Amino acid sequence: MSAVRLTGVDVVHRARGGGLFGRDRVYALTGADLTVAPGETVGVVGESGCGKSTLAKVLVGIQRPTAGTVTFHGRDLWAMPQGERRTTVGASTGMVFQDPSTALNRRLPVRRIVRDPLDVHERGTKAEREDRVRELMSLVGLPRALAEALPGQLSGGQRQRVAIARALALDPDLLVADEPTSALDVSVRAQILNLLLDLRERLGLAMVFVSHDIQTVRRMSDRVITMYLGRIVEDAPAADVTGHARHPYTRALFSATPGLLNPIDPIPLTGPVPSATRPPSGCPFRTRCWRADDECAVRMPDFSAASRPGHRYRCHHPVDPVEEDQPSHSLPRET
Repeated sequence: MSAVRLTGVDVVHRARGGGLFGRDRVYALTGADLTVAPGETVGVVGESGCGKSTLAKVLVGIQRPTAGTVTFHGRDLWAMPQGERRTTVGASTGMVFQDPSTALNRRLPVRRIVRDPLDVHERGTKAEREDRVRELMSLVGLPRALAEALPGQLSGGQRQRVAIARALALDPDLLVADEPTSALDVSVRAQILNLLLDLRERLGLAMVFVSHDIQTVRRMSDRVITMYLGRIVEDAPAADVTGHARHPYTRALFSATPGLLNPIDPIPLTGPVPSATRPPSGCPFRTRCWRADDECAVRMPDFSAASRPGHRYRCHHPVDPVEEDQPSHSLPRET
């Protein structure tokens, strides 16, 4: 059974701007279908504003979908009574936010921050909770001497370790990490990423890893999904996503990442970046795609299966099978 499943999920926000008769609508997420299996890590990539963080919030129950269903262990999350939903989400999911300096209560010591989920859900006796705090601090590599330290007395890497310990306090089935290393120094990022990889193996966690760092997502993940303007446009095994992506947008993203064997030779994306309040008809990527034609303006394509197992994409004119084994820099460019 899957840890979590999204089916046809839409998230639409009311914007401040708009015309005389109503406010604009922001289409943050459209038709999202995603399944995360137990023990699996799914990476999420895409430009800023593509819906990555909205997807993460839906997965942990922070954001209620406008349409569609979110299923935890076979049960519809938003069909549950409020109390049961809060207990289910709190016990089943953990989230690590982008900036640990703002995600932690600066007035509470580390021990209280890590213990907070145990107190809220009334797990165990007071002594058992304190034992659990010590266990969690050891698990994430925090010395006991920091138990009474305040977040302002810790380094950025130590604060993120505290945030990870708090997220794991209730033994969740799913950990969602939303840009967990972007606020950290380069040397500290490697430590936190290695910690997450180690925890995944030791605890059997399902994980959703959201990041702008495409190569990091590829390293961390079993599967990588690409998002564009609120839509999932490709879903591929991590081993295939660099050289075998079928969607032009995914190819453009990965063509701009540095590699040891080939120089950077990015595929240029020309044309206007669409607005989430007035997305283009048909395929939203068509205004920037070098392969687009009139068909792309008529309708959004359904998912198609690639030749490799577990690989699907939404594109009327994907990268041809002949090109599929070629590196990104050899693909045709728009002139």
